Amino acid sequence: MEWAVIFEAENLALFGNGIVITLWLLFSSLAVGAVLALVFALLLTGPWAPLRWVVSAYTFVMRGTPLLIQVYLIYYGLGQLEWIQARWDAVWPWTYFKEPFFCTLLAFSLNTAAYTAEMLAGAIRETSAGEIEAAHAYGMSRVQTMLRIVLPSAARRTLPAYSNEVVMMLHATSLASAVPNMLDITSAASRIYATYYLPFEAYLAAAAIYLCASFCLIGFFRYSEGRLLAYLAPQKH
Repeated sequence: MEWAVIFEAENLALFGNGIVITLWLLFSSLAVGAVLALVFALLLTGPWAPLRWVVSAYTFVMRGTPLLIQVYLIYYGLGQLEWIQARWDAVWPWTYFKEPFFCTLLAFSLNTAAYTAEMLAGAIRETSAGEIEAAHAYGMSRVQTMLRIVLPSAARRTLPAYSNEVVMMLHATSLASAVPNMLDITSAASRIYATYYLPFEAYLAAAAIYLCASFCLIGFFRYSEGRLLAYLAPQKH
């Protein structure tokens, strides 16, 4: 194996750019997805039946179809619509649909929002009735109870499941390599492979980078769970 090729300056720079774009894509999609997930979770647990049905249908479709297909539909499919083609040269925000990064970010954000919304909605439904009754006894309104009691408690209890979602999204960023002109970690490995015909070295290097990133994310979430979920741990006597 010719590992020296991987450590050449230009190839290290290629992987460096791939790492930056991968992390930027990951954290941007998680941030946008978290905001959408919060709105969707409130609608899923709210009293408005039509909105619950719409959001439920959305999460069912997004969780029931492959992320790669969703990326293709947004990047290639929307570009085929004449209504968008007539506007994407000058009309905001349709101008962004010509950008590979924006299309990939949109697909990833919508996907992670569906999964996170269902996790958060489940935690909201499982909130102890005693907590809600105590909030009402203190004179809190429905909105105050949701903001001060239910959502903080649900967010903490969602953390273990959400950590898995974040790691899965990190791995899913490799699908960005399917979009032309996207230079993520996997794309960097593919370019090195195409140049030097060294598949093992290129893709093993990419795998090592993903592994290190996963290790850091898992460590961060385990630390966070230890701090935020300490009250759920069995008490020692």
